[in-house]
Amino acid sequence: MNQTPARLRVAPSPTGDPHVGTAYMSLFNLAYARATGGAFVLRIEDTDRARYVATSEQQIYDTLHWLGLDWDEGPDIGGPYAPYRQSERLETYRPFVEQLIEAGHAYYCWCSTERLAGLRAEQQASKSPVTGYDRLCHGLTREQRAALPGFSETPVVRMLVPDDVELAFTDLIRGEVSAPRPDDQVILKADGFPTYHLAVVVDDHLMGITHVVRGEEWISSTPKHLLLYRWLGWPEPAFAHMPLLRNTDKSKISKRKNPAARLTWFLEQGYLPEALRNFLQLLAYPPVHDDEDVSTFEEFVAAFDWAKVNTTGPIFDLAKLNALNGHYIRALSPGDLADRVAAFAVREGQWTQPSQADAALLRRAVPLVQERLVLLSEAVPKLAYLFTADDDLVVDPDALAKAGPDAAAVVRAALVALEALPDWSHEAIQVALRGALVDGLGIKPKFAFGPVRLAVTGSTVSPPLFESMELLGRESSLARLRTLQSLL
Repeated sequence: MNQTPARLRVAPSPTGDPHVGTAYMSLFNLAYARATGGAFVLRIEDTDRARYVATSEQQIYDTLHWLGLDWDEGPDIGGPYAPYRQSERLETYRPFVEQLIEAGHAYYCWCSTERLAGLRAEQQASKSPVTGYDRLCHGLTREQRAALPGFSETPVVRMLVPDDVELAFTDLIRGEVSAPRPDDQVILKADGFPTYHLAVVVDDHLMGITHVVRGEEWISSTPKHLLLYRWLGWPEPAFAHMPLLRNTDKSKISKRKNPAARLTWFLEQGYLPEALRNFLQLLAYPPVHDDEDVSTFEEFVAAFDWAKVNTTGPIFDLAKLNALNGHYIRALSPGDLADRVAAFAVREGQWTQPSQADAALLRRAVPLVQERLVLLSEAVPKLAYLFTADDDLVVDPDALAKAGPDAAAVVRAALVALEALPDWSHEAIQVALRGALVDGLGIKPKFAFGPVRLAVTGSTVSPPLFESMELLGRESSLARLRTLQSLL
């Protein structure tokens, strides 16, 4: 691999909740930048004003920072090629448009949207092998074009794609690639904003981008971009087109059809950033270690090679992500996990700001559920009984109805054994209850402790019972047993 310091960028559009593909592309761009000792640039491409969402840019910053995919230059931190927001660079593009027009590589087009729509419909109806713009405006003055139907007062500017345009190019991942022939692409819109195709070339050149890494949907646009580089006399960057993320039915993952396409969805569900980062890496790249999916970003960087990228559309398998997330949760220290659970619960509204006592209790309780957690969002619901006042605890009515004929006797015996217990440790609680219920009443352990669990937690499914009772304390545990006794 060429170890010359490389400059790479990711350039999301602030048109709503960031797409998970933004993180996916950022991961691979950043990895190569770090592998070569280069730089990773964040550029905001906000020239699509019709779809612009004011809050989206901050969401891009927040989610990428959350994932640890930090940039060296960008709109929020500046850099030697500022500004990094395209709407602040509009004066940059116009001179290059004029240069292309003067050289005969571009021309004004006054066709109305109605005429263009009609042209597309006609081509589709006739199943014409030739599609795209028909160059009606090429070579005409404004006055000449105004005399014809379908005229618009404000023109756009189009590329004049030559008949012998080179369609093949070398891709770092795919080798020799051939793209379809492009039509005369609009490069400057009627509102004075450049289209993506012009702006991306101009910005990448002026910002010194050496490697353009993007999704495979842009393969068809690469010949247009290469034309612009050549017409403007600029060196061409290397191109690498990553495989698209796919749903389980092989369709392209989209925010309209799959909530997991939204990057903030992963925060809302309680995924760990290191797990999601590891998962995104595995979608298009083999495990760094043989037969082991888990690896750090630093290990990924150290082993990075474009030749290892798998071009087959990777399936976005949430079951695999869940398995990774569970692994990472289990690997955390209990204190770190408790901090992350608390931060998640407050942010997502599961909890109000906890008191010092509640925070301390959470740190003691987290080990009870750590092995069973897949998502951070599961922790507070699993431990809710510890933070519920005794009088507010709701006993599951279905579980109560199925408590069994021995339930009242079990609760009565449990109260007798526990009320006299001098040591309220989980070991002592277990010995006392086993002696009273299993040995004393002759009930199998599977059934003996169920009513006690129901009394203490309100459910028949909960974290370890004896440890829960130790955390809950003597008074609350006994009060809850008495409450269930009255219900039975």
